[in-house]
Amino acid sequence: MLKRILVVAAGAAFLTSAAFAQNKPEDTEVWTPVPKVVTPGKSTADAPADAVLLFNGKNLDEWESVNNPGEPAKWKVANNVFTVDKGTGNIQTKKKFTDYQLHIEYLIPANITGTGQGRGNSGIFLASIGKGDDGYELQVLDNYNNATYVNGQAGSIYKQTPPLVNACKKPGEWQSYDVIWTAPRFNDDGSVKSPARVTVFHNGVLVQNNTELKGPTRYIGQASYDKAHGASPIKLQAHGDKSEPLSFRNIWVREL
Repeated sequence: MLKRILVVAAGAAFLTSAAFAQNKPEDTEVWTPVPKVVTPGKSTADAPADAVLLFNGKNLDEWESVNNPGEPAKWKVANNVFTVDKGTGNIQTKKKFTDYQLHIEYLIPANITGTGQGRGNSGIFLASIGKGDDGYELQVLDNYNNATYVNGQAGSIYKQTPPLVNACKKPGEWQSYDVIWTAPRFNDDGSVKSPARVTVFHNGVLVQNNTELKGPTRYIGQASYDKAHGASPIKLQAHGDKSEPLSFRNIWVREL
């Protein structure tokens, strides 16, 4: 019996030390198996009658700066779309949400350059829980003939769950995400009562099927729920890569 206890204790110590040993971004990159390519359809989604429009094609009145909450979002609006301004940082909705259905469309420029994570990189944080890149990230990236670690490609819950398939369209074509988000719930003591869950359709193709999240996104190390939170804004990322900036349009949300 004593021997068994020692073995279990040694195993637990090994797992703990292995977890703390993850101190590089590469430690949480997964490269295989590579999701197969599925060609998506060409349909788009109109906002239903009960939806909240997060972009009306004219202004960013529903959004604010993440670095300076309360200040207007300063991304560029023209021709019924808005384009990432990397110099002004991330933006997020002024309104906070718990459970919702989200539709959002994005365009990676036809002249996009770069490779891997440096090619059309952005992110949709389904719940923003702090400044910078704090929150739960649905990855936006050009993965049309552009390889990267699979839990970091388009359609992934970044650094957690790869997409079921690669449903990316070519750069220069509008693409869409349709998301069903179930926010995490916490007990009074801050422990997790029920984890966050998400279902995602990328260009009409299912890529996340009621996926359970391990916690908010982390660039380094494993995700975990470190602190309780309630309703949160939806955030869009101004990623620091040097490739041409993305554009967005037709964004609406239905609270569930």
